[in-house]
Amino acid sequence: MSSMGQKGGIASGRWSRASALMVLLLIGAGAMAQSTSRITLDEAIDLALKNSPALKAARTQIDQSKAQEVTAGLRPNPTLSWDSQYIPFFTPSLFSKDTLDAIQQFDIGAGYLIERGGKRHRRLDAARDQTHVTQAQVLDAERALKFSVAQQFIGALLAKSNLEFALEALKNFRETVNINEERYKAGDVSKGDLLKTKIQLLQFQTDVTSAELAKVQARASLRQLLGYDAVPRDVDVIGSLEYTPLKVRLDDLEAAALRERPDVRAAQLGVNAAKSQLNLAKANGKQDLNVSFNYTHVSQVNEGALYFAIPLALFDRNQGEIARTRFGVDQAALTARAAEETALTDVKIAYEAVQTNQEVVELYQSGYLKQAQESRDITEFAYKQGAAALLDFLDAERSYRSTQLAYRQTLASHMLAIEQLRQAVGVRQIP
Repeated sequence: MSSMGQKGGIASGRWSRASALMVLLLIGAGAMAQSTSRITLDEAIDLALKNSPALKAARTQIDQSKAQEVTAGLRPNPTLSWDSQYIPFFTPSLFSKDTLDAIQQFDIGAGYLIERGGKRHRRLDAARDQTHVTQAQVLDAERALKFSVAQQFIGALLAKSNLEFALEALKNFRETVNINEERYKAGDVSKGDLLKTKIQLLQFQTDVTSAELAKVQARASLRQLLGYDAVPRDVDVIGSLEYTPLKVRLDDLEAAALRERPDVRAAQLGVNAAKSQLNLAKANGKQDLNVSFNYTHVSQVNEGALYFAIPLALFDRNQGEIARTRFGVDQAALTARAAEETALTDVKIAYEAVQTNQEVVELYQSGYLKQAQESRDITEFAYKQGAAALLDFLDAERSYRSTQLAYRQTLASHMLAIEQLRQAVGVRQIP
């Protein structure tokens, strides 16, 4: 029996170690799964920049533009020509060496188009300038995507906060309903008051259901921006609604926007691209020279000949394209100015939105939140002691809930206004 007990103890010990190892592995796997399903705002932005199909499609425009640079830098191909004349196909009897030397003619030549006016360099300049514009436009698409991710992320934070508050409120009110049931049994409250509290419980349960739906929708919208295959279905956000006052001056933000915003930069680079197109149009107005050399063998004589050909620019001097591209330069300059004014307007609107939201948040924090909490607590205590009416308690509860939900919405609006300001300036870090 002792031997069997010893073996059983050994087996039990082995089983315990195996169980402990299994538990550790499961905990580790759960921790890994949790770490991959919860992300911060910076991680969400990185995932979106990496996985967005729309952004990937926009980035291919840069490669296409660089390929056009290769095309623009190509030189004209030389031409090779040859011919043979007076071949006696219809009189085969004449085929002989004498006929080859005395009658037939052979020509072989090579030609090349000499581009005048620096066309190749102008093409390269125009293609490179267009690549710079495309790169800035892709950066602007990234700017828009970052704001969209931040917007959905803040929406997810708000939904998460509202759900937590709704669950806590439901838990507290259920305790009140339970207390009322005990008081009803003891004869301290009427059946009407008990039914009213139970009916009011439905509102709390509805709030929880609505908050859960809002959270699911917010996470789904965020996952769409991050990439469905990049994060799990139940991806959640890390963070909380918080208030960070803005202390930077408007003038500094406007200067940063003119310096950093990709769409402003793209419009400014568009002026250089338009000037390059004008220079190319002028270069295309220069007529190119065709040069060729021919070797001829005829009647036992070997000869060479040089040929030169150039169009006479009597009518077509590319004047229409030159005029068009000249207007294009003016258009690009005006577009750049419009982009700068749009950036300044965006910064001003976003800045004022931040200031307004800051004032509202500070109003809540100055005492309204505390007053709503104290009013609810005092009325709840008085009601439980029989010193306050049920309607007064329910009214205080509604005021507290509406104040808390409005405060959370104000925090989210402030955070979103900060993100709008970042988008308007064109940088993630406000100077």
